[in-house]
Amino acid sequence: MPNVTSFAEVAYLFEEFEHTAWRLETRRRYASDRKSPRWQRFIAGEDITRDLPNAWRENVAAQTGQGKRIERVRIVDDPPTEGQRFLLLSGLGNVSSGEDIRNLYRAEAERLGLPSFDFWLFDSRLLAKFAFDDEDTTLGVQLIEDPAEVLAACQARDAAWHHAVRTEEFQQRVRSPM
Repeated sequence: MPNVTSFAEVAYLFEEFEHTAWRLETRRRYASDRKSPRWQRFIAGEDITRDLPNAWRENVAAQTGQGKRIERVRIVDDPPTEGQRFLLLSGLGNVSSGEDIRNLYRAEAERLGLPSFDFWLFDSRLLAKFAFDDEDTTLGVQLIEDPAEVLAACQARDAAWHHAVRTEEFQQRVRSPM
């Protein structure tokens, strides 16, 4: 495994980026979601779309309030997995805080040749590539500044963003019950 840094050690990047923080999410589920109290409420059929503000949402509002952009594209199976349905619903709070979240079906992502790994891209200069274990737990990120790898991530971002659909509209298209 490449040298990884804990996610906590790079959290400052979400406050110190200058213009854009962009994420590609490719996984069908995340252990961190399944360990959250919100997951239990989701499984119980409760409404998780209007959760109270949290540190992430407060930072999103602060950063976007300064004119910065925080964006992500989530790759979604057809029909969505349970973990993807959770993210579709819980992401609405992030959207209301200022994050622009869009979705793309996996078949389209594969047709576009998008990477099969998760990453954050900061200011089109720094790539933070995620490492996960077999149980979908985040082990950390590999920080990459190599111009060729950053360029490939920028190209993936541009292709994904062009074809992705805003969360609210995507939810209306989803065939599986939410």
